Amino acid sequence: MINSQKYAAELIGTFWLTFGGCGSAVLAAAFPELGIGFLGVSLAFGLTVLTMAYAIGHVSGCHLNPAVTVGLAAGGRFPKAEILPYIIAQVAGAILGALVLYVIASGAAGFDASASGFASNGYGAHSPGGYSLAAAFTAEVVLTAFFLFIIMGATHGRAPAGFAPIAIGLGLTLIHLIGIPITNTSVNPARSTGPALFAGGWALGQLWLFWVAPLIGGAAGGILYRWISPQPEEPVVGGVVSPG
Repeated sequence: MINSQKYAAELIGTFWLTFGGCGSAVLAAAFPELGIGFLGVSLAFGLTVLTMAYAIGHVSGCHLNPAVTVGLAAGGRFPKAEILPYIIAQVAGAILGALVLYVIASGAAGFDASASGFASNGYGAHSPGGYSLAAAFTAEVVLTAFFLFIIMGATHGRAPAGFAPIAIGLGLTLIHLIGIPITNTSVNPARSTGPALFAGGWALGQLWLFWVAPLIGGAAGGILYRWISPQPEEPVVGGVVSPG
C-alpha cells in the first residue's frame, strides 16, 4: 500500500468521525422534542468508527486517533516511524471535519460556536457534569486504555474474523456513554482539536488534557494487552493485524 493512500484514508476517516460524531452533538443532540441525547451521540461516534473500519481498515488500519496510533505502536502492532505522519493526517481530517460542521451549523440563526462549546471537551466548569480536572484526567486515561485493549484484542490474529469493527464501534459507544457527562468524551486528541479551534477560548486552554491523557491511556492499553496476550504470527496490514 502506497503511504499517501494510507494517509489519505486516515484523513478521510477522521473527517468522518469528527463530522459524524461531533455533528450529532452539535446538530441533533438537543433538537427540540426530537433530540437524540447522550445515547444518540454515543451511538453516532461508535457508528463512525464501525463504518470506517469496514471502509478503510484494509487500507490504513483505520486508526482515526493519535492515541490509537501510539497505543498500537506501544503494543508492537505499528511501526514507530509511521506515527507522526498518521497523526498529522488525523489532525488534518479532524480540522476539516470541524470546518464543514461549522459551515453547516452557522446556517442556523443565532449559532455561536464559542457560546455553545461546539462539542468541545472540557473539565471543571466546562464539564457537562461539573467534574474536576483530576476526575477528567483519570477518566480519559482509563477509557482510552480500555479502548486500546478492545482494539488490540478484536484485531488479534486469533480473534473471530470479520467482527473487529463491530466490537470496536460498540466499545467506543460504551466509552461515550460513560464519558460524555465527565468530559464530553475525547479519548481522541484529533477529535478534540478540531472543534476546539472553532470554539476557541476555554476549549483551547483545556485542550492539553485531551492530548496528554489519551496518549498515556493509549500507550498503557497497548502495552498491557501485549503483556497478557502472545503476539500473533499473522501478517500486519495497514497497522493492525489482519482479521482472518
